[in-house]
Amino acid sequence: MSAIEYRRLAPAELSLVGEIDRTERIESLYVQHGATLELQVGDRSSPPWDPEGDGEHSVAAQRAALERQVEAGAIPLGAFAGDRLVGIGLVIPHVRSGVAQLAFLHVSDGYRGLGIGGRLSDDLERIGREAGDTSMVVSATPSVNTVRFYLGRGFEPMAEPLPELYELEPEDIHMQKRLELR
Repeated sequence: MSAIEYRRLAPAELSLVGEIDRTERIESLYVQHGATLELQVGDRSSPPWDPEGDGEHSVAAQRAALERQVEAGAIPLGAFAGDRLVGIGLVIPHVRSGVAQLAFLHVSDGYRGLGIGGRLSDDLERIGREAGDTSMVVSATPSVNTVRFYLGRGFEPMAEPLPELYELEPEDIHMQKRLELR
């Protein structure tokens, strides 16, 4: 496997999100009750984004959402294997005073478990810290792999999620992490 290059994405590169293969077999997921997580068996497997349509899980919808967020001040980062985008992350500094949001993080199937998500998350946290934020929130897909990834990075379930984020993603696991000064 070739070396992975990490860099900030230009607005015109947001269309590359279609190169991300979000396919994942999910057999268990978490349900959040305040700061407590309950593991439940259930299929919520993720197919690839629809390359043609414009529904919620389409490439067009993902690209449009990323473009809106970047226009509003979000910062996108990409991970490339050669010319192919294999990981993407987005941080929104100051969603609240002192609070950054890790708003988007995906690593392609076949590239997971190689440290790409961790590196992107580290870089997004650094951007939040450098912007002056002291904590970061994330609305995580409730899959076991995703929740355990964030728990392993020091995020903790929030007893009271930010209402505006909960409204958008009520089934997600809402987590927060202190951004330590380095």
